[in-house]
Amino acid sequence: MTLTIPGFPDGGQIPVRFSQAAPGVATGEGTSPAMSWGNVPSGTQSFVLNMRDMDVARNKTTDDQAHWIVWNIPATATGFPEGVPKGSQLADGSYQISATGPMYRGPGAGANGPFHHYMFEIYAIDIKLDVKPTADAFETRANVMKAIQGHILGKAVYGGLFRRPQ
Repeated sequence: MTLTIPGFPDGGQIPVRFSQAAPGVATGEGTSPAMSWGNVPSGTQSFVLNMRDMDVARNKTTDDQAHWIVWNIPATATGFPEGVPKGSQLADGSYQISATGPMYRGPGAGANGPFHHYMFEIYAIDIKLDVKPTADAFETRANVMKAIQGHILGKAVYGGLFRRPQ
């Protein structure tokens, strides 16, 4: 599989407009970047997107930051437009959640520290998940990731770096 985000190069800096530091953006929010995926394996029934900050250890555990989890994306989907709307369930029937709530949570690494590594992972799976969002994004992500075990047909990863401007 392949994953492309036209707003920044793979491994490059994520523009401020996709972050929590963008002007007029509420804390913990942001505008999601457009993305597309291809080379989808045959038998794909749905997709799962997991965006995470690899440099955050939550509550002294191996959990990293849950920036955006979207699941039950239809198998016919080939990407997302820029600025996916808020809401637990999207128009295509997929669900979304982040540590902020039912929405994309942009990168927010502090200005005084190192760049954080943000990973966008897209999974092609051979089932549609019977997982509903809970009030906790980390619990929901754990439920989604557990449910896809043994059902992953393909995966693509795209990375970006971010730190708030000085």
